[in-house]
Amino acid sequence: MGLDFRTATQSAAPLLSLLGWVLACLTNYLPHWKTLNLELNEMENWTMGLWKSCVTQEEVGKQCKDFDSFLALPAELQTSRILMSLSNGLGLLGLLASGCGLDCLRLGETQKGLKRRLLIVGGFLLWTSGVMVLVPVSWVAHMTVQEFWDETLPEIVPRWEFGEALFLGWFAGFCLVLGGCLLHCAICSSPAPPASGHYAVTGLQDHGQQLELKHPSPEI
Repeated sequence: MGLDFRTATQSAAPLLSLLGWVLACLTNYLPHWKTLNLELNEMENWTMGLWKSCVTQEEVGKQCKDFDSFLALPAELQTSRILMSLSNGLGLLGLLASGCGLDCLRLGETQKGLKRRLLIVGGFLLWTSGVMVLVPVSWVAHMTVQEFWDETLPEIVPRWEFGEALFLGWFAGFCLVLGGCLLHCAICSSPAPPASGHYAVTGLQDHGQQLELKHPSPEI
């Protein structure tokens, strides 16, 4: 049972973590963190990301422009840039470390202690990477909700709404956190049982001891 659970977790954790890391990278660079639809001009749709903003018009198509200055961005976008970039880097390191510590990898098979430490470090890095995705995504979503329901702004002023990248980021962070937790569960699970040959030798020794007890040697 312990072996099956350990094998299952070590198979699911890298797949979940890899999926979460790829989605986190897409979330970082997609310009769809916020969307804005103008009621006065329904043919025009604005989107904003961490690195650029885009406008889609029916006649012209989609045009994007990078932000001119990092310092001119709102605080939540500045922090989100830093956290998302760190998350992508930590996620990659976590995937490499945990991959080298998996039981299915023959590399360093005799160094069980090293492989265990690699799994611990990889799981922690992946868990941290997931949290660093969830924090900026949730912060931007919170600020968007606050601005949307801001009563000090006139009703005619357009309001930003959630973009697709926010939902993608939440799913990516969940996958990374779950992948890191599964790696730690695999570490805590029981190791592989001893080889069958060991049981055979032990059984023969026990059988021999029982025969000696049943047929004691005659006294001289």
